[in-house]
Amino acid sequence: MMTRSPPLQPASADDGSRLEDLVELIERLIDVVAEENIALAMGLPASQSQHTAIKLELSELFEAWVKEVGRKNMLLGTSDRQLQGRVLTRLEQLSVAMDENVTRLRAAIEASQRRIDAVMAAIREQISDSAPYGANGRINAQSASYARNVRI
Repeated sequence: MMTRSPPLQPASADDGSRLEDLVELIERLIDVVAEENIALAMGLPASQSQHTAIKLELSELFEAWVKEVGRKNMLLGTSDRQLQGRVLTRLEQLSVAMDENVTRLRAAIEASQRRIDAVMAAIREQISDSAPYGANGRINAQSASYARNVRI
């Protein structure tokens, strides 16, 4: 698993370093989502993902960037076309990774639900096998055989 430095905070410089920080944040988010996608593809249940906390933390930082830009407290414009291209490329990569992540998480949740349903069906079957009365209100054959020929 990749380890990175602590989460970034939006920078205050006007020279493009904010965009560099944003690119790094997006890349870290892409890395975590990609690692989670690999784990989910190998069959790891969604509830056991170790990436959730990191993904949540990075997503909150990304959301803070978006809100700050939206409030126009921060301008992300730069004359560096190459840097602008990197931002757009990384955003596209993040979008693709997140789409895959949503698909894999849904599949993992559905698999977990199937496992839960199978366990519940087995429990219900076991309970119904040992119940003295069937669904029709009659004595089950198994239960009746245990009580027959008992004399008090």
